[in-house]
Amino acid sequence: MNTDAALSILAALAHPTRLAALRLLIRHEPEGLSTGALVDASGLTQSTFSTHLAVLAKAGLVVSEKRGRQQIQRADLDALRGLMVYLAKDCCQGRAELCEPLLAELDCG
Repeated sequence: MNTDAALSILAALAHPTRLAALRLLIRHEPEGLSTGALVDASGLTQSTFSTHLAVLAKAGLVVSEKRGRQQIQRADLDALRGLMVYLAKDCCQGRAELCEPLLAELDCG
């Protein structure tokens, strides 16, 4: 990931509605959520939420797929992983033991 891509993702996440939507999608991986379910969860109108969804998609954080008559939105975990690696790449000047508390918090096991 380069700096421009990281900045695009961070800018997309710098809004409470978009951050909440991405976190909701992450919780629903790998099945994703319908656009209607996301709109309902946001409490916004369809048109207002669509603007936020477009920003997330443009940043590469959300992908859409058609399933039957529904549009299903999914978090692009590879993009999120790329951002996390980009941010932590130089963590602790190569001293891995200093990053262990961060990794322990991320442990999903």
